[in-house]
Amino acid sequence: MIPKVHTEIIDLGDGRTISIETGKLAKQADASVVVRMGDSMLLATLVSAKSANEGIDFLPLTVDYREKFAAAGRYPGGFFKREARPSTEEILTMRLVDRVLRPLFPKNYHNETQIMIQLMSHDENVMPDALAGLAASACLALSDVPFEAPISEVRVIRLDGEFIINPTREQLEQADIDLMVGASADSVAMVEGEMQEVSEAEMVEAIKVAHDAIKIQCEAQLRLAEKVGLKETREYAEPEENEELEAKVSDFVYNKIYEITKQGSSKKERGEKFSTIKEELLETFSEEELEENAELIGKYFNKSHKKAVRDVVLNEGLRLDGRKTTEIRPIWSEVDYLPSTHGSAVFTRGETQALATVTLGTSREANVIDLPTYQGEETFYLHYNFPPFCTGEARPLRGTSRREIGHGNLAQRALKIVIPEDCPYTVRVVSEVLESNGSSSMATVCAGTLALMDAGIKITKPVTGIAMGLISDEETGNFAVLSDILGDEDHLGDMDFKVTGTTDGITACQMDIKVKGLSYEVLEQALNQARDGRLHIMNEIMGTISEPNEEVKEHAPKMVKVTIPEEFIGAVIGPGGKVIQEMQKESDTVIVIEEEDGKGIVEILGTDQAKIDSVIQQIENITFKPEVGSAYEVKVVKVLDFGAVIEFVKGKESLLHISELAWERTENVTDIVNVGDIIDVKYLGIDPKTRKQKVSRKALLPRPPRKEKPQQKKENK
Repeated sequence: MIPKVHTEIIDLGDGRTISIETGKLAKQADASVVVRMGDSMLLATLVSAKSANEGIDFLPLTVDYREKFAAAGRYPGGFFKREARPSTEEILTMRLVDRVLRPLFPKNYHNETQIMIQLMSHDENVMPDALAGLAASACLALSDVPFEAPISEVRVIRLDGEFIINPTREQLEQADIDLMVGASADSVAMVEGEMQEVSEAEMVEAIKVAHDAIKIQCEAQLRLAEKVGLKETREYAEPEENEELEAKVSDFVYNKIYEITKQGSSKKERGEKFSTIKEELLETFSEEELEENAELIGKYFNKSHKKAVRDVVLNEGLRLDGRKTTEIRPIWSEVDYLPSTHGSAVFTRGETQALATVTLGTSREANVIDLPTYQGEETFYLHYNFPPFCTGEARPLRGTSRREIGHGNLAQRALKIVIPEDCPYTVRVVSEVLESNGSSSMATVCAGTLALMDAGIKITKPVTGIAMGLISDEETGNFAVLSDILGDEDHLGDMDFKVTGTTDGITACQMDIKVKGLSYEVLEQALNQARDGRLHIMNEIMGTISEPNEEVKEHAPKMVKVTIPEEFIGAVIGPGGKVIQEMQKESDTVIVIEEEDGKGIVEILGTDQAKIDSVIQQIENITFKPEVGSAYEVKVVKVLDFGAVIEFVKGKESLLHISELAWERTENVTDIVNVGDIIDVKYLGIDPKTRKQKVSRKALLPRPPRKEKPQQKKENK
């Protein structure tokens, strides 16, 4: 039976289109679509359980994104020729989609839901991650799963002053703004990207351009759903409510929590106080009531807790730890904390602390990226670790989490713009979060800046970061933008907006908005307030170290790059690597040779500068090639009957024939030179007769005048 296929076309306005097709593939899923742009095709599927598992009080949503190597006509790299664990880039795309979708499900929908997105065909002129959000949302729009409204995501860049939606990778590499924006037709929900020190107004302009494009994509999804036939939203079990119980809980705890919040306290102190209030609340119920309503009591306690904290912010202008809305927590920092690392720094802001280290290496240590859609290397990368003890928890370690990958990527994007292009090293920054109560990723940016300067990396400018929050009241329209948010403020608030930058502009951002209809005026206020906070933090860390150290540490490797002619690469390596291995052994260095643009790039990494210099000299000796007509100072290393063997540099010898020693006839070579003598010679090139190098001493000496021959008298016949 021929399937009934429905298609909707989205015109990007510049000759490019995006199509959404359904009805042909994966029809046993609750919904499936194929999104196509150029030759890039993504298959997205949605399956949601008909009922929630017992005891689940959250949405078990899984968003999975995978790029198939066959999509680009390639094999997976390595020994295992099969796609396995997701790459960092795939995980980042999963997070981008998840963060926009999750808030739009009903809060009481707890059915296990899985959205799978697969790149099935790749077009090198299309970046598929910008299509993943559209594909996922289109599935939801065609299904009976409860969902607030269609969303989409687009990438917007600015190239030569012009904004481009869903650019090519080549265009992206030349852009000064790179933002991924996720939104519904009414509200922006997510923003993430990097910029080259742009202003707050320029960033807002880019978001507006992206949102306009998203509105068109949301309309296309609704048109496709009408073609297919709109489905009635499925019924699902909604949790029971008890208004009388809710009122009793609120009456008991609201004012108490309000007063504690007004006083301001540390995380541990207020946690103990809130726990005491909850225990007192539970004591007002009988054992029978607790057994019957324990879940509802906990739910209503949390609801009253959230309202009290938010009301204190809006009514009193005070926060959980006693700060005002624009106040930054106390900061202290230290560099050179770890004696054996190449660079280190501790950055502490309130109850958040990050310890950053820097390690310097050669191009061998570059981070290799091997994806179906992109192959390349990173010579600067950052890893972020968030162990359970940093929040006072004990839980099993399950490998690197998606959160750790996402936060590390944000910090890496924030800092990479200030790494100089001529930095000779591969640079790895690792952030160990030791305490966390609000934006450890921004603490990572600050600690990373300090550690890079401590390591002697000549960053162009320091970078700092801050996390902003929002508390708003839809009924009254009141709102408060919070600088340097706490973990609880992130959980209880309406926005988490992280911004990083130099004194001259923004370098990266990550924003998640939990309320509908956030105005651009509020967004602009948050950005301007964030700039003030960033500059305050910048002033604080500049008191620790104001500019990069002039030299790398004594025990850190020094890197020198030498360029050699391509023809000498083999000579420097030697047969079977013998020459280069011997040099590394003798000098205790690491030597890497790469061919680039018809030249050999030799990287020499070592801690002893004298030994590095000796390697440079050996390489210069190997690659020495005299120029015809040039004069050289040489050493006589051997005397023969018919000339002298001279040495230009170690290992590069030539014969100085006896006839080239002097203009006068030379009977014995030793009449002119002896072993060990330093003399000047002129290089005459390759002798066409002998096909050997020809040098001359006499060519540099003044030629004696010719003696005239006596004229013979003509005999008269």
